[in-house]
Amino acid sequence: MISDTLIDSAVRQLFEGIKFQDQPAGLYDPLRYMIAIGGKRIRPRLCLTTYGIWADEFGPHILEPAAALEVFHTFTLIHDDIMDRSPLRRGNPTVWKKWNEDTAILSGDVMFIDSYRRIAQAPAAMLPQVLSLFSKTASEVCDGQQLDMDFEKRDSVSMNEYMEMIGLKTGVLIACAAQLGAMIGGADEKSQECLYQYGYQLGLAFQVADDYLDAYGDQKVFGKPIGGDILNCKKSWLTVKAYEKGATEIVEALNDTDLAPEKKIARVMDIYRAAGVADEARKAISDLSAGAITKGSDAAMDTDGKEALKRFADSLVGRTV
Repeated sequence: MISDTLIDSAVRQLFEGIKFQDQPAGLYDPLRYMIAIGGKRIRPRLCLTTYGIWADEFGPHILEPAAALEVFHTFTLIHDDIMDRSPLRRGNPTVWKKWNEDTAILSGDVMFIDSYRRIAQAPAAMLPQVLSLFSKTASEVCDGQQLDMDFEKRDSVSMNEYMEMIGLKTGVLIACAAQLGAMIGGADEKSQECLYQYGYQLGLAFQVADDYLDAYGDQKVFGKPIGGDILNCKKSWLTVKAYEKGATEIVEALNDTDLAPEKKIARVMDIYRAAGVADEARKAISDLSAGAITKGSDAAMDTDGKEALKRFADSLVGRTV
């Protein structure tokens, strides 16, 4: 089994040394910029964690596919920021703000292509399964983004609809990371499925935590303006739960275009407080995380492997529970 220390070192070296084509600079500089401003590297780290439960050394056969997950995720962020009109990402100007929308679209496209170049470096014997999993995931992420945009136009969304949407937008890529590492590491099919379900449930917990932090987080830590979901009329977990609890006035508050941004955020936050959704969000995050650990524990691994999954889950959502 590969230790957390070696995994952390491998992830750091992987992204410190990642290369993109030099020219045309106007196309590739945004890629270098997005990788440089960092992130927690959740998906490649999880991929290497599950790989390390069954294998004992790293090589390009796993490092490049792990990098592909982050490159693909970064592509989605570039395009999401355009759609959400977000000015900041991880405390830095978003690509469309730093350059322009056309550059952001094209640079995102080439980043998507680069992710496939990297995923194709998985072991040849399992490349069909790897490409099938990755392609299915990429398509589902787009499905989730479309549902997210569709929900902005609706007055209400059920909790079941919301969970389906975040499962596609966020859960499946984290699930893919968990299964991909186990697959390349040599895990049996049942264990791969257990790790997929672990990642999926953990992805749900992570997205609910992200929704929570958008309203209750510290901008300096969160890396983007607080209240962005409110200003974009997003159907976040908090909004859906408040409506479900009878706070139907939240629809009018979200749709009020006459309110100044800071007043709109304050009004919606008052509704959240009255409905008591913050405590319920933290409980949902805790329950989803615990469910993920239970799913992962069904895989054929020893105690050390189970502890590695628990540590990863705690590190991911421990900021909110």
